[in-house]
Amino acid sequence: MSKNSSYQASPWQKFSGPNLGYVMEIYDEYVNDPSSIDPELKTLFDQWGAPQAVEASGTTKGQVDVSFQIPESPDMYSKMASAIKLADNIRTYGHLAADIRPLNLRDIDARYIEPSQFNLTEEDLKNIPPSLISPNAPADLRDGLEAINHLKKVYTKKIAFEYHHVHELEEKNWLQEQIESESFYPSLTKEERIKVFHRLSEVEGFEKFIHRTFVGQKRFSIEGLDTLVPLIDKIINSTVETGTKTINIAMAHRGRLNVLAHVLEKPYKLIFSEFQHAPNKDLIPSEGSIGITYGWTGDVKYHLGADKRVKRGDTTQTRITLANNPSHLEVVGPVVDGYTRAAQEDRSQPGIPQQDMSSSLAISVHGDAAFAGEGIVQETLNMGHLKGYDTGGTIHIIANNMIGFTTESSDSRSTKYASDIAKGFEIPIVHVNADDPEAVLAAGILAYKYRQKFHKDFVIDLIGYRRYGHNETDEPMVTNPVMYNVVNNHPTVKEIYAERLIEKGILSKEEVKKIDEKIFQTLQREYDGAAKSTDEPDISMNPPENVMAALQDGPTTVSEEDLKTINNALLDWPKDFHVFQKLSRILKRREAVFSGKGKIDWAHAESLAFATILRNGTPIRFTGQDTQRGTFAQRHLVLHDEKTGKELIPMHHIPDARASFAVYNSPLTEAGVVGFEYGYNVFAPETLVLWEAQFGDFANMAQVYFDQFISSGRAKWGQKSGLVLLLPHGYEGQGPEHSSGRVERFLQSAAENNWTVANLSSAAQYFHLLRRQAASLGKENVKPLVIMTPKYLLRHPLASVDIQDLVKGSFQTVIEQTGLGQKKEAVERIVLCSGKISIDLAEQLENEKNLDWLHILRVEELYPFPSERIKEILAQYPNVKELIWVQEEPKNMGGWTHVDSYLRKLAPTGVELKYTGRRRRSSPSEGDPTVHKKEQKRIIREALNRL
Repeated sequence: MSKNSSYQASPWQKFSGPNLGYVMEIYDEYVNDPSSIDPELKTLFDQWGAPQAVEASGTTKGQVDVSFQIPESPDMYSKMASAIKLADNIRTYGHLAADIRPLNLRDIDARYIEPSQFNLTEEDLKNIPPSLISPNAPADLRDGLEAINHLKKVYTKKIAFEYHHVHELEEKNWLQEQIESESFYPSLTKEERIKVFHRLSEVEGFEKFIHRTFVGQKRFSIEGLDTLVPLIDKIINSTVETGTKTINIAMAHRGRLNVLAHVLEKPYKLIFSEFQHAPNKDLIPSEGSIGITYGWTGDVKYHLGADKRVKRGDTTQTRITLANNPSHLEVVGPVVDGYTRAAQEDRSQPGIPQQDMSSSLAISVHGDAAFAGEGIVQETLNMGHLKGYDTGGTIHIIANNMIGFTTESSDSRSTKYASDIAKGFEIPIVHVNADDPEAVLAAGILAYKYRQKFHKDFVIDLIGYRRYGHNETDEPMVTNPVMYNVVNNHPTVKEIYAERLIEKGILSKEEVKKIDEKIFQTLQREYDGAAKSTDEPDISMNPPENVMAALQDGPTTVSEEDLKTINNALLDWPKDFHVFQKLSRILKRREAVFSGKGKIDWAHAESLAFATILRNGTPIRFTGQDTQRGTFAQRHLVLHDEKTGKELIPMHHIPDARASFAVYNSPLTEAGVVGFEYGYNVFAPETLVLWEAQFGDFANMAQVYFDQFISSGRAKWGQKSGLVLLLPHGYEGQGPEHSSGRVERFLQSAAENNWTVANLSSAAQYFHLLRRQAASLGKENVKPLVIMTPKYLLRHPLASVDIQDLVKGSFQTVIEQTGLGQKKEAVERIVLCSGKISIDLAEQLENEKNLDWLHILRVEELYPFPSERIKEILAQYPNVKELIWVQEEPKNMGGWTHVDSYLRKLAPTGVELKYTGRRRRSSPSEGDPTVHKKEQKRIIREALNRL
């Protein structure tokens, strides 16, 4: 067939839009040099000639405009290919030329989106069909020039887009269609525009009132980013209307008081009282409120959170929570993601919790310097699509004031935008000018629609400025004069929007003035009724009695029959499930303990504890690095078919289980995961939530959560937690980073009954302590539990127990060494120790004789310190001459610095208190295993040898 043959059967009918343009570009190369292209395409061009458009049957969307006749000129094909490249450049680089910065301190860059860069003229573009340029463009566009101008308008106004790093084609196409059709832009009525203005007037009026009334007090003003409030409003209203039941907000200081006042509806009166240092620590019963709470020490006003229940239209009530947050900036992000995952899950049935991602949403508000600078942001973004942490997408808002404390963007990040880190996780980004309220609302709508459709994160880079210094005591002209010369002459967004509405005839100047005056009157009335400071503040700040109450030692035993039933169920795998043979033999040994053979080791006791807790109706969530198997190959809560790789979780098949069980291997991060689990636990207080460190001292990376949330959250914010931390601890010569769980750090923060810190020496103790913790969940005196778990003791015969130790007994805060202390009059030395060293001593006792003069006490619970129990034991030994605290950690670490003051008070008159262990060191342990063994032997010898 010749080049002039009928087009109806030609291969070109399969091509349209950009694909057709690409073929045209190849044809141009063919005309210049037929041998330079792929042989198969050359054959097609030889036979069928130039690619051409065909008549469309039905719709022309996504195809070239059939009204255009493709000319024979090869140069025209090149022009079309160039036009397609130009259009793609506008999509990719349009944000560089967009009007997204209110202060306009940076020049726009339009180099990449000009037709001249592609040797295109207006006439060239007029000869190209608009649908070739933008299949989603409005139907009234007449030619390619109008289509290009449409794209330039869409991609370079006060809202700009970055989405070419999104590799999923469906998502990219959806975003392109939304953007170029502009279907997400709100069509606001007159009343809606007035409502937006009223909100902006409230936001600005609140800040100005505080600025005048409480001169010089810190508030971290929102001014310059005022549209953050209507943006959050829009996202909340959109999600509530579609049935979302819980919305959780994370944010640091900037604008927090304004969000509390207007989104959470925290009464102005209460905020003003806090400025006057007279907060009401009782429950504040504002309408729909479920509590604005304080602990007994409290926190500064811009750290506090609140809860609110709202109802929009006929929807169900929605709970909105602004999380309490310390000054550690971004650390609240994973906490709020944990809140959200907990709110999404139904844990009432056995198996994996059932998750409904649409039921709860997280909104995370970041500072621009912090989003780029704080590593916890990357950790949190990385968890976004992991099965143990996915929440169906967080909407991230960067409250971008283009500066840190005094540090400008050029000194605080190596990237062009604060949002650039999100590109590595293929998260779409919208940059929007905070001075255009309607563009800001559009950004919120697009974020909501994307999250609802794809259940993934979305970033809104809300670009504004900071009207004052970092806080209201700073003078920014000292360090940033150029920027603040511009800021000081820049109108507020309320003023800009008022002018816009006045020009449109929507509001008059008199109406604007009346709105402002009414808001001022409300603020003044609330201020007049606010509590004033008192001359007699509560300086004792004692915790409530119910917080200080000790955990009750309720029944933690389980019948032997029940334990046997559970044990059999855990080992009853489907016949067609092939457990790795070596592992199968190891696990099957657990059957023998019920016939008097062998003992229950640590992991076995743990599994039995978990199963009994599930039967009691308490859900369990357990995460950590390698937690499913266990770092030391001890646990195996998830089994893998050695032939198919299929997973089996025996804990899902416990008879009579009444709650869910989830165990996840976490990403290689500590901070983000600990924050997430803390948040999950706060929002799911009925759930036993456990986090395990791969090695105890790896938990160092999460120290901010131990310090600012877990140990002190109850005192500061009244926020209860029963989180369990498992930190492998013990000195086996593995070096500084594999020895210490840094128990001293947890003990240093131990006060006001804030948590339990335990260093256990037997599997039975672990069994009973887990069950005691589960029983405390939901009670007023619930508290976190920190356990120094073992490594080589996991299978040690002296740490393993008989079944009767689970059937009988309970958790003991102090254990007396079996075989010692029988002749009470003869005992002259009492050794106190904790954890692994207890077993080292017990092991050595087998080689010692004539030890009537010695007794050993294992202090299993280091905090709350069991003073009364130790006192009772000491009273039985009237001839004691010395108390010796023995530990394997250096003297400035471990338990010594904590127990020293307690033991001095407990020591009978004339009894000397001594320390045996490693000397004070800067590093937790020796790096050489030979040196370690020698030092360990010395410690044991000094503890057991009579002087």
